[in-house]
Amino acid sequence: MKTDVAHLPHNSGGDPILQVSGLAKTYPSAVGQPLDVLKDLDLTVRRGEFLAITGESGTGKSTLLHVLGALDRPDAGSVIMDGKEVFRRDDTALSAFRNQAVGFVFQFHHLLPEFTAEENVMMPALIAGRKPSQVRERARRLLADVGLSARGHHRPGELSGGEKQRVAMARALMNEPALILADEPSGNLDEKTADSLHTELLRLSREQGQTFVVVTHNPEFAAMADRRLVLEQGKLHAPTLA
Repeated sequence: MKTDVAHLPHNSGGDPILQVSGLAKTYPSAVGQPLDVLKDLDLTVRRGEFLAITGESGTGKSTLLHVLGALDRPDAGSVIMDGKEVFRRDDTALSAFRNQAVGFVFQFHHLLPEFTAEENVMMPALIAGRKPSQVRERARRLLADVGLSARGHHRPGELSGGEKQRVAMARALMNEPALILADEPSGNLDEKTADSLHTELLRLSREQGQTFVVVTHNPEFAAMADRRLVLEQGKLHAPTLA
């Protein structure tokens, strides 16, 4: 049964789960001058917090999520998760970190078309070396949590856009990650379906104490978060009051 998130309290967060200091990321430019995307950026995210990050297109929001999730390395600065520096790990340990400590939800679901919804949800655990018999029941529970218990044996081509994103949400939660990173998770959906997805994300955060960092262009969705920050000129700051 779905819960009305309006009746669930906002979470100010517990102890810090993610601490970022002096983060910098620069890309080469075709015109010669390097592009400074992130510049001396600081961020603290508390356990159980739902944080929304907004900003104009091209300001580096996706780059920030990629660095936080160790999909890309920063040029400078530190990213500390649960008290450990992320980028002191070697490539093998970073792959394990991405698989086990972080869950990703992207604008496009990136489901594997040849596998069922249930199998797609199981995939992170299978990659981690667990047997299907060990993880199938959890995958079914997660699909039930996002309202898709009857769709587990359907392949992505048989699901709607909103259903695919719900499967992607369940997949992100499969390995019980400390942090979920979502990059415009509703950006490819119609308004009604997007609103439903927003409700599901917030419900999961409130009911399960799951930590989320979400990039969104949707001001109504951002306003529902525990906290909102704006990325501008390479740094994060609180939104300016109108």
